[in-house]
Amino acid sequence: MHAIRLHAFGPAENLRYEQAPDPVPGPGQIRIAVEAAGVHLLDTALREGEKGPLPEPTALPTIPGREVAGVVESLGEGVAGLWLGRRVVAHLGFAPGGYAELAVTDVDRVHEIPANLDCAQAVAMIGTGRTAMGILQFAELGPESVAVVPAAAGGIGTLLVQYAKNAGAVVVGLSGGPEKVARVQANGADLAADYTDPAWPDKVRAFLGGRAATVVFDGVGGDVARHATGLLGPGGKHLVFGWSAEGIRGGRPYLVDGVSEQVLGPAMMRKAGGPNPIQTLELRALAEAAEGRLTPTVQRFPLADAAAAHRALETRATIGKVVLEP
Repeated sequence: MHAIRLHAFGPAENLRYEQAPDPVPGPGQIRIAVEAAGVHLLDTALREGEKGPLPEPTALPTIPGREVAGVVESLGEGVAGLWLGRRVVAHLGFAPGGYAELAVTDVDRVHEIPANLDCAQAVAMIGTGRTAMGILQFAELGPESVAVVPAAAGGIGTLLVQYAKNAGAVVVGLSGGPEKVARVQANGADLAADYTDPAWPDKVRAFLGGRAATVVFDGVGGDVARHATGLLGPGGKHLVFGWSAEGIRGGRPYLVDGVSEQVLGPAMMRKAGGPNPIQTLELRALAEAAEGRLTPTVQRFPLADAAAAHRALETRATIGKVVLEP
């Protein structure tokens, strides 16, 4: 098969498109003919040798990627034959191997793709979508809500804008640059503002006409978060799930005592509950997309152009979820 392999930590150019051995499914596993593989900002840090949330540093050489969708074309021992030929999507967890024409995973991780979703959309919902569902557990959105969404043109932000609008909220979407602002407006935001414009907080206040924000969905941090939290009224929530302004390695979210709540990781899992909280959120995300309530925005790159996809993510030149297609 063809795959993207990393032989040495470093820049995006270290991602090589080359031949690799076909993976073999073990007991309880399936092999997927990959039609779409998700790319995450975290992948760029792992590529440079960061450990991130993984239990151990990545062993080289490696095939990056942890989100795949495609057709089941081979079964390991003990897997029911009914899986063969099905369109499926899976998050591979800590195991890499997604940037490839073939990927292996445990059958217990797999979900069948709803008929009205393509593989790239399914990949967007299995990772980015499940995170959005987890974040939304902490927000009580309704017609009285005023939601501010920084990074509203990103994969998560796109879904948060749609969900908040479906709930009847007034939605302010923030993004950088005119192209992204136009996409946020087209996605349904009541106001799309460019956070590279120093006057954006005043423009938002003028638009709200005296109303205060009730929730800020913050994956950016830095000055954008500081100004966004200044829009909150009494009892408002600042839900923190990232701090891209500090870089993937920054680890310094902007927090306000009594207002901010970090919602990633254990907090999100506890809120989801059940015997498998991750799968609970994955199923919610896929259901939202299957019913047409959420539509992920996807930016597609050929598998061979994985390095270009990484560079685009690192320079904030992407819109929506980044996906590689073999």
